[in-house]
Amino acid sequence: MAHVAAVAHTGNHHEHPLGFLQKYIFSQDHKVIGLQYLLTSLCFLFFGFSLMMMMRWQLAYPGQPIPFIGGLLGEANAPGGIMLPEFYNQLGAMHGTIMVFLGVVPLAVGAFGNYVVPLQIGAPDMAFPKLNMMSYWVYFLGGVTMLASFLMPGGAANSGWTSYAPLSVIATMGQTVWLFGMVFLITSSLLGSINFIVTIVQLRARGLTFMRLPFFVWSQLVTSFLLLLAFPPLEAAGVMQLMDRLAGTSFFMPSGLVVAGEVMPYSGGGSPLLWQHLFWFLAHPEVYVLILPALGIVAEIVANNTRKPLWGYNSLVYAAIFLGFMSFIVWAHHMFLTGMGTVISTFFQTTTMIISIPSVIILTALFISLWGASMRFNTQMLFALAFLPMFGIGGLTGLPLGLAPTDIHLHDTYYVIGHFHYVVAPGTIFALFAGVYHWYPKVTGRMMNEFWGKFHFWGSLVCMNGIFMPMFVQGLAGVSRRLYDGGQQYAHAQGVFHLNEWMSISAWMLALFQIPFIINFFLSSRKGRKVESDNPWEATTLEWATPTPPPHGNFTVVPEVHRGPYEYSVPGHLRDYTPQHQPEKA
Repeated sequence: MAHVAAVAHTGNHHEHPLGFLQKYIFSQDHKVIGLQYLLTSLCFLFFGFSLMMMMRWQLAYPGQPIPFIGGLLGEANAPGGIMLPEFYNQLGAMHGTIMVFLGVVPLAVGAFGNYVVPLQIGAPDMAFPKLNMMSYWVYFLGGVTMLASFLMPGGAANSGWTSYAPLSVIATMGQTVWLFGMVFLITSSLLGSINFIVTIVQLRARGLTFMRLPFFVWSQLVTSFLLLLAFPPLEAAGVMQLMDRLAGTSFFMPSGLVVAGEVMPYSGGGSPLLWQHLFWFLAHPEVYVLILPALGIVAEIVANNTRKPLWGYNSLVYAAIFLGFMSFIVWAHHMFLTGMGTVISTFFQTTTMIISIPSVIILTALFISLWGASMRFNTQMLFALAFLPMFGIGGLTGLPLGLAPTDIHLHDTYYVIGHFHYVVAPGTIFALFAGVYHWYPKVTGRMMNEFWGKFHFWGSLVCMNGIFMPMFVQGLAGVSRRLYDGGQQYAHAQGVFHLNEWMSISAWMLALFQIPFIINFFLSSRKGRKVESDNPWEATTLEWATPTPPPHGNFTVVPEVHRGPYEYSVPGHLRDYTPQHQPEKA
């Protein structure tokens, strides 16, 4: 393996200088591609967040004109600046799609995975650089296609981010564009996942056995298998739904469906439930595609800032592998209300309880790693520490949804929204922020401002909880998440309707607290304090053994690994960290 890496590395010395397009636009360097993913996914996250802020205005003040932008939406969407239910549904569908498929997954896997994994395993690049470049551009094409659906007659997709049939088959043209966009995005993930698996298996440095891999690399490896195995069913389903819409097939359309008083001309006896099975067979592993890279980032930061080895490294690895395996046999807990029998629902609620065990093992190991530590409370550590209870809340609140009897009451209420967002928003996104602050010095050679970083953290922590904690109260009261007026005309919502305004103000405040981060992110690349060494955090893993920022080919000397990834505070050593590549005699 080291020979492969060495040959690949020495080949870089004879290359001709690259032009601007080859170096920055159609680059094959994993680091540039990682930065392309980073900037693109952050832009999509901002756009998806903006859609949510418009929805929050409608929920807090239903029927009132949207300030500032109401006139820009056009009379078809917002006559007089007042949001129509149809436009609210478009915002809901596109917010979910953009945040998951265009924002968080590309940021967690495409950006952090692409940039950090080859460095952490001592590789000069990804195994297939051209495939890597193609995965980004297919993702970019899918994102642009998704956004173009807003320009279609009738507007963007409006059947929810789950695109349930038969509603999605008879929806406006924006749904067709949405499906084309999904096919591009899934193809991008398949290309990337194959690349990650081959890179991690084949291009590890000499001495870097599997049980010496940093936990972040393990999390990306398991995530890549999830993407590779779970996405093809949804890609097939997307093509089948396109055929239903464009070619008159009836994969998901039942016979005798009546719409607006007319019988639809579908006679094949298709099954809407088939779409749900194919969708959730992806979408539950997708939850772990979101959370596993986040757990990997938090593990790196916790070990580095506690100056201790991760507690139970082997347990963490086996739990992540088991988590990935189990994620494929829990999908139907999203479908308890579709009429499945008690035997099948019992099976899926049992597997759902089982899959909580590896998550608890990982979370517990990270908590125990904090015990007795002399912690450095820098910005990335604050985000990592906040991730632990936020993810814990998200996991615990998911247990009632995994039990068929309690899910009857909670299904499709705001409780579901609160649960999922605690996993993804103050959970995964906090971990991604932590990763940005942690690896920023390696990427740019400069430090982000700590004061504004902590300002960003505390504001985000308070506002995130202000948005999502009241959703549990609304959900327990029985408020449906599908109400475009926030429940103003809904009997169950009357006692908790006032919480909508509180949640909306928290969302807008959260947006304001992202402004210091954006300024800090871009300004620090030019004005930030320069790092004094290639390893400013005194970390042990291989990415800190490269020059800062890493050159094309990454390593000036091909590294050889002599120990595990978290040799911190080893008794008898002069320093409190021992890098993986440091020879034993040193």
